[in-house]
Amino acid sequence: MARILGIDPGSRITGFGVIDETANGYQYIASGCLRIKGDDFPLRLKQIFAGISDVVEEYKPTEMGIEQVFMHKNADSALKLGQARGAAICAVQLFDIPVYEYAARQVKQAVVGKGSADKSQVQQMVKVLLGITGELQIDASDALGISICHANYQKTQRQINKGLNK
Repeated sequence: MARILGIDPGSRITGFGVIDETANGYQYIASGCLRIKGDDFPLRLKQIFAGISDVVEEYKPTEMGIEQVFMHKNADSALKLGQARGAAICAVQLFDIPVYEYAARQVKQAVVGKGSADKSQVQQMVKVLLGITGELQIDASDALGISICHANYQKTQRQINKGLNK
């Protein structure tokens, strides 16, 4: 079974969530937020890269899911988000971890059952699905939602492949 790292990228806060895929679903391992400091954007990207590298070294994921970039009203924000994503992806690529990308609507559909769900609905369902009773930061819950989405998609893909190989 896989150990999945989900990443909700951001240039100020990058959420991460780690789950194990089990025969019965998922098991919560860890989650948190990298709080990026400073105004120098290249140094913020370096913090994301280093922080995700540390997460990978500590939790040893075998796969990673990350949210795709979507166009904001502000093009500059979308570009910064894309660069934050790139820093996170490069960090896991150093460890030869396969990366899978999911649209925000896919994640919401996989976790809540509704592609237009809001962040609080995702947060609540993540807590229920993973048996988390304490506080869970919104960026960390988004990252865990990406992990759950990835686990669901991979499980479905394995079932499809089994059917094709009969």
